[in-house]
Amino acid sequence: MPIVPNLAIVIVTYKRQELLGVLFDSLVAMTMSPPHVVIVDNEASSETENITKDLARRLSGSEVHYIPMAENSGGAGGFSKGVDVAYGLGVEWMWLMDDDVKVFPEALERLALWLSDCVANDTRVVQVCRRNFDGSDFYWQYDFRTGLGIPNPIAPPPFAAGERTRVINTMCFEGGVVHRSIVKEIGLPDERFFIYWDDTVYGYLASKHTHPVLINETLMQRTRSLDNLKIGRIRRLNTTSDMARYHIMRNRGYMARYFKLHGDFNPVLFGLGTALTMGKEIIRLVLAPARREGFKALIGGLRDSRTLRADKTWRPMAGLT
Repeated sequence: MPIVPNLAIVIVTYKRQELLGVLFDSLVAMTMSPPHVVIVDNEASSETENITKDLARRLSGSEVHYIPMAENSGGAGGFSKGVDVAYGLGVEWMWLMDDDVKVFPEALERLALWLSDCVANDTRVVQVCRRNFDGSDFYWQYDFRTGLGIPNPIAPPPFAAGERTRVINTMCFEGGVVHRSIVKEIGLPDERFFIYWDDTVYGYLASKHTHPVLINETLMQRTRSLDNLKIGRIRRLNTTSDMARYHIMRNRGYMARYFKLHGDFNPVLFGLGTALTMGKEIIRLVLAPARREGFKALIGGLRDSRTLRADKTWRPMAGLT
């Protein structure tokens, strides 16, 4: 039996009490309980608070921390707050997840085996594999092309026969695990993103200090079904909202600022990546009922992205002391 890692599971939720209940049930069913569970509630709902109190009664050996937010800060703000709270608790590792996933019974027990030598190997960011809501393998675009500022859309499935890990330069807050030393060095996730690209950029920043890895270990599953276009054998293009479309384009402005800070910004390549991102989102509009409004959201995000890139008052997130 592996030793329980000094870890906090950090969950961000917003108006999904039914799905959150599924996640909580899976936490209770685990063979190993985490020392801490931090729930950041962007709705500040009494219903969420009540089911969190019930989790605290059911989850033996864990301290459960409920953090209601004064206003909806999006996934970016929620994870920024959750990591801040977990860091203050003194934990070594923070396992981040949305409210629309569930973990498998032996998830923490198996993760603990991986984490035992991650600091010694300088792989202080770990990404676990996931399944789709229908049980199929989830394809995550692990290969981030910094020049273009987009995930590689044609990267092959990551693991060859016998391959245990793959070094990556990105991260996803749906299952990403980060060591406190990385948080200290690069700071909290940037809450200004609100939604989208925040975890991608956080993983990029982490890769400047350590060697993030995707591990060949499937520990969780998505629980929310989404309409999607199937592309090839395993890839899917999910539907999204106009709010997400806006932030997908706008937040490329923040991404560009971080790339400039680290000498990785190429305006020609990044412009091409922006055009490819816009093209992908226009294709995704095929699944949207209100295509005109969706296109307006994309154009508005693109306009505001340019404003962010020109903002001389912008500063990156600072490391922690």
